[in-house]
Amino acid sequence: MAARRLTSIGNAKTKATRVSKPRKAVTKASPARLAGGNPQIAKADGDAPVEAYIAAMPDWKRDVGRRLDALIARQVPKVKRAVKWNSPFYGIDGQGWFLALHCFQHYVKVTFFRGASLRPTPPGPSKNKDVRYADIREGELDEGQMASWVKQAAGLPGWVP
Repeated sequence: MAARRLTSIGNAKTKATRVSKPRKAVTKASPARLAGGNPQIAKADGDAPVEAYIAAMPDWKRDVGRRLDALIARQVPKVKRAVKWNSPFYGIDGQGWFLALHCFQHYVKVTFFRGASLRPTPPGPSKNKDVRYADIREGELDEGQMASWVKQAAGLPGWVP
């Protein structure tokens, strides 16, 4: 008898009314993060996209990004900024790009496009004979050495894609 009741209840034709949930107000969300926490920022020239990238960097990397950006601006007052391929690029008008940043899970990678010409040479090797990398881990930013590399790199012909 119990099975019969379930069948008859299950076959009953009742019209259910759907209650829709109120929609949330649309707010400007923070950018998506790619592998390693790298912020996904659209390609664009200027300070604003680089500032958006740095603001979206996770945890301690945000502070490193701010410090690097300020250091670059001090060393190269007429620096040109852009975000390309989900990375901030720094260059000089008419000379090309001399440096880029990229956020990874455990470090921030600084790419020097003519790094093989810097003294001392940044420690990270590359498949490209001219490029060298410096990986900055939490608490390891040597601002004196980085300032020297930035000043040297800005004085060299940059990379033009």
